[in-house]
Order: sequence, then C-alpha cells, then structure tokens
Amino acid sequence: MNRFPALLSVIALIFAVLACSDGTVATPQAASPTSLAPVVEPTSQPENPEPAPAILETRRLTLEFPSKMRAGVEGDIIRLKLEVDDLGNITPTAQFEGNTVVGETIQIPDLYETHNVTAEANLDMAGMLIQPADAIYEPLKRGQSATFFWSIRPQEPGIYRGTVWLHLNFEEKSTGEQTRIAVSAQIVEVEAVDFFGLSVNLARTSGVIGAVVGGVIGFPFIEDIIKFLFKRRKTLIFFCKRPRQGNI
Repeated sequence: MNRFPALLSVIALIFAVLACSDGTVATPQAASPTSLAPVVEPTSQPENPEPAPAILETRRLTLEFPSKMRAGVEGDIIRLKLEVDDLGNITPTAQFEGNTVVGETIQIPDLYETHNVTAEANLDMAGMLIQPADAIYEPLKRGQSATFFWSIRPQEPGIYRGTVWLHLNFEEKSTGEQTRIAVSAQIVEVEAVDFFGLSVNLARTSGVIGAVVGGVIGFPFIEDIIKFLFKRRKTLIFFCKRPRQGNI
C-alpha cells in the first residue's frame, strides 16, 4: 500500500515532462569535417602570363664623317661606334680635325644570356664610291663595343647626302628564332669641292692639253720647223700679192 502513491508520483512526473516537450527527442549529430575546416577561396591564375620585360642596356652611338673633301683625288673614312654608356650621357656634336662627330644614346634589350645578338650597319649614299658596299655585321656582347668603317670617294663635286643605318639581330639560342629591329638612322652630309676651283672633268681636260703642249715645245728641232713654216708663209703671201699680167 505504501508503494502505490510513489508509483503514481513517478507516472505523473513522466506525463509532466512529455507535456512540456514538443514530443521530439533531440539526438546529437557528429560535426562534419568540412564544417570545421577554414574556407579558402582559389586565386585566379592567367592562362598565358606575360613575360617579364627585358632589362635595357644603355649604349652610346657615335658617328664621325668628313664634312668636306676634294672630289676625284682623295678618299676618307666614315666611322660608326657602338659602346657602353652606364651614365646615359649624349655626346654633343663637335668638329674633330675637320670631321663632324654626332652622338646619341640608345637603349637595347639585354638578352645576351638567351640570344645571340649581332649588330648590322649599312651606309646608303647615292653617287659616292663606298667600300664595303654591303652591310657590315659585328657580334655584340654585354659590355663590349662594336665599330664599323666605310671608305668613301666622291667622283664629282657637289653635296652628297646619305643615311647610316643600324639594326640589331636577335637569334634565340634554344629555338633559333630570329628577330630584327631598327635602332638608329643618322643623316650624313659630305661636300665634295672642285680641284683648284675647277670641275673634275675640266681639270682633267686641262691636264691633257698641258701635257700635249709641253710635249710639242720639248720636241727636237721645233724651232727650225717653226722658222721654215714662217718663211713659207711669207713666200705664199708675196706670190699672192703680185699683179697679174693680162693679154694686150
């Protein structure tokens, strides 16, 4: 009889708990591994990244040429020099022993590790005898200079204008792919003067005439021949002036 009220109390407690809850029993769930890991967003990468720009090497380009020369009797030299200039200074235009010197700074890609670099120079001047007439090629190394020479000779007096071209040829060592770029185009002007104030053709003709006159004067017995011709001329004049006798 004493256990019955305690049993009723337990049953009443169970119903009270059920009445307070919504009838569902919460079950613990294991945490997923993805919920605990930090979220990392992927960074976008370009499909074809651009190559890094090549380092530029500063060099000084100096052109020297004669401003005046005699036509047909002398030749001269035109010189182009490509040398390293770490300071990037520009050489001012100046006169050196009658020649004109023009300087400028240029910047070229420093690709000596991956490419074979060749400097190509050419002188284009119409009416002038030029040696060599074709382009000149010089291998170019880092920190080393390259110099080009042309021998010129004008045949006629006048003003000769031309252009000195400089190109760089890059050949990739791994693939052999070649690239040619123009670096500089400098104007050259040379004045060819007359020989002793005369044109070249007239000077040559005068020389020939002088040689002939000198040879005649130095010919043996030339004086006797001249006297003989002079006496014969006087005799011819005398007979021409005599009166003619007509028939009576």
